[in-house]
Amino acid sequence: MKYYEEVKETEDKRPCAGLREDLKACLLATDCVRIHRKTPRECLITNDPSVPEECFALRTTFFECKRSLLDTRQRFRGRKGY
Repeated sequence: MKYYEEVKETEDKRPCAGLREDLKACLLATDCVRIHRKTPRECLITNDPSVPEECFALRTTFFECKRSLLDTRQRFRGRKGY
């Protein structure tokens, strides 16, 4: 989902699916997951130094997107994220 010029239709129709995909790709590319063989969740919780700030920013944006699903004002403002 990272390359928006080549937008392909994903089978995941859930809200915030694009953010979920980008966060997953970001975490799976880190040394923490590939070399140290930790789970992506462990890497985020322990604040591993090999995880770039981009992944932490994506995690925050994904959280905000999920939280906006519960916000009743979403009807007027629209869902956060993409």
